[in-house]
Parts: sequence; structure tokens; C-alpha cells
Amino acid sequence: MNRLEQQMAFIRELDGLKQIGRQTYLKDGSRKENDAEHSWHLAIMALLLGEYANEEMDLLKVISMVLIHDVVELDAGDTYAYDTAGNATKKERESRAADRIFHLLPTDQASYLRQIWDEFEEQVTIEAKFAHTLDNIQPMMLNAATNGKAWKEHQVKLSQILQRNARTGEGSQALWEYGKTQLIQPHLETGAILSDTDIN
Repeated sequence: MNRLEQQMAFIRELDGLKQIGRQTYLKDGSRKENDAEHSWHLAIMALLLGEYANEEMDLLKVISMVLIHDVVELDAGDTYAYDTAGNATKKERESRAADRIFHLLPTDQASYLRQIWDEFEEQVTIEAKFAHTLDNIQPMMLNAATNGKAWKEHQVKLSQILQRNARTGEGSQALWEYGKTQLIQPHLETGAILSDTDIN
């Protein structure tokens, strides 16, 4: 298979992301988003909100990260944020998926995208930290927009949200403060999020 055919095979494979459902509802609550929509939304957020990163960063790398971070879910499926059992096997499942999916590409591009995906997963660089901030804030924003529809369905507790977001501020303290005050706090007050600890 020549280079272009390999690239087209990978691009064709990614069409499957449109069928990988997530647990986050669209803002009108009519249905849940899919992985392709989620990744696109994060890329737009990176483009617009990059100025709020804690440090100077490579914005193109962040956009690349958020566009490919969920590619592995083609094989591994989406793991809900608060699914304890699913999260226990997530790393292994996703690593196997990365081995297969990225290697549909020519060697140089496969290596580059795998490196970016690994960097996202390791969450050490400012780019990876900021990408994770966006990945956490986006579903929080949509949950808030639906008056906590998914939070209520899953009976999500504040302690679970805080645990999941323990490192969100490492990418952008400004966005995490916005998340706490504008997206979480109002829904604690309505009871959409179960209050079992202090938000601070």
C-alpha cells in the first residue's frame, strides 16, 4: 500500500468516531454527543481559549492533541468519567488500540501521532495539561447547559467531580476557576450535583 492509500485508510477509519457515543448531552439535551463532535469542539476551544493557558504553549500541538486524543475509542470504546470498573482497564485497552490505529498510517506519521497521543496521556507538558483542561471543561459546560441532566442521571457527587478535576487547574487556573464558580456551584445549589464535600 502506498503512502496516500495508507493516509486515506486512516482517515476513512476515523469516520467511525461519528458512531462512538459519549455520556455528555448536547446543550439542548436532545441527544448525546459523539467522539467526532467532542474532538471538534475541543479544537475550537483550544483556538479560542489558548490565551488562558498557565504558560506559553504550542497551540498547534494542543489542537492536534485534542483532535486525536479519542481516536483510540474506535477500538476501546468510550469510558464514562465516573465508571470505576471501566477506568481500571482503560489504559490497557486504549494502548492496544493506539498500536493498531496509528499504524494504519505511514511510519513517520504513525510515530508522530502516537507520540502526541502518549504526551496527552502522560499529562506532563503544558500542551498536554491544557488539552486535559479543555477535555474536562467541555463536558462540564454541556452538563451545566442542560441543567445537569447527565449529572442527575448518574447521581454524580461533588467529590467525584473534584477528584476527576484534581489536575484541571494545571493547564489553566482561569478556566478551572470559571468551571467551579460558573458551571459547578450553580448546580450544587439546585441539587443536580450531590453535595458531599466542600467545593474549595
